[in-house]
Amino acid sequence: MDAAKVVSARREPKAHDLSKEWPLALYETLRAAGVSHMSYVPDAGHSTLIRLFHEDPETLANVLTTEEEGVAIAVGAWLGGKRSIVLMQSSGVGNCINMLSLPAQARTPLLLLVTMRGEWAEFNPWQVPMGRATQAALEAIGMTVLRAETAPDLIETVEQATIMAYETDQQIAILIAQRLVGKKQW
Repeated sequence: MDAAKVVSARREPKAHDLSKEWPLALYETLRAAGVSHMSYVPDAGHSTLIRLFHEDPETLANVLTTEEEGVAIAVGAWLGGKRSIVLMQSSGVGNCINMLSLPAQARTPLLLLVTMRGEWAEFNPWQVPMGRATQAALEAIGMTVLRAETAPDLIETVEQATIMAYETDQQIAILIAQRLVGKKQW
């Protein structure tokens, strides 16, 4: 099999036991949609996806010092011909709310994957206020907000969100329920 067929076959989403392997299915869905760049603030909820992007020689993954950097980098990646995604926790939405005006005003796509905190089994009271405000804050500035409660919902939502973002230049945030990510262990 030639190299092009190997790469193409690898990018086709595969059937998985989504209850356990949803991060791998999510990675494959993003790659099938042409996402080749990812920015992130380290987060346990995104750790498998982060690792998969770092291990893929055809992608670029970069760690951020703050979430708003990821918004600017995603806009720059788009202008450079790359599809990019930004990963963050719900607390990070509060850190980058002002920067989110950049893709809206530039009319460039933006896709955020936001792991929720302050919800199911949250142990840290500092996470609760922004967890409650995340969706409303994003909607107030004009972003389309989609929410995934289960692994199958997440994969289907990401498939549709990549079309909405990259084909129609929309700014989309996908909120990944804390119950799906699991309880934080410290």
